[in-house]
Amino acid sequence: MKNSEYTLLLVDDEPDILEFVSYNLKKEGFTVHTTKNGKDALKKAIKIKPHLILLDVMMPEMDGIETCEELRKIDYLQNTIIAMLTARGEDYSQIAGFEAGADDYITKPIKPKVLISKIKALLKRTDRQISTENTAPNILEINDIQIDLEKFLVISNNQEHNLPKKEFKLLYLLASKPGKVFTREEIYSTIWGDSIIVGDRTIDVHIRKLREKLGDKCIKTVKGVGYKFIIS
Repeated sequence: MKNSEYTLLLVDDEPDILEFVSYNLKKEGFTVHTTKNGKDALKKAIKIKPHLILLDVMMPEMDGIETCEELRKIDYLQNTIIAMLTARGEDYSQIAGFEAGADDYITKPIKPKVLISKIKALLKRTDRQISTENTAPNILEINDIQIDLEKFLVISNNQEHNLPKKEFKLLYLLASKPGKVFTREEIYSTIWGDSIIVGDRTIDVHIRKLREKLGDKCIKTVKGVGYKFIIS
């Protein structure tokens, strides 16, 4: 897709940052919408269905983490990329962002050219993922778990689970080839993309959350290598 075919939503409570980032993205041909707080971001995202949301973390009323969590509850925004843009670079802050369903975590300050390159890389990677998903089975049934790719829904023991985007994609990846050991590198590349650097704990957090929801027996850790889905 051309840059002009992408719609972006920028969310930041600092007008100067909104103006500066918006100006540089519009120069690249992107369609850009802006808003100054999380509550308005939810309303605008529902209305315009953006391809990517650049979301500040530190905002009044509803911060970026909470906003991200709420956005991920909206079914038709599951394929929307959410990148957190913040001056906070601590590990715990990044983990909170990924747990909320963010696709990337970008630390301020950042040069416009670098930010634009990151955004382009995220959009291209998501286009590839959607293309792959279009050729994948819509529904996987394994053990007592049903994974519906089209509805972004997981049913286990007759209980429905609306998983965050990354958890869902990780589960689908592992379950697509039961018994295969997926290395950490394979998982990072497939789920987060080569252009995104995430810490080792990020994948562990997502695996732990899947086990909490679906049980400990379905995903096995292969020490020093990665993870595999077990057929019971």
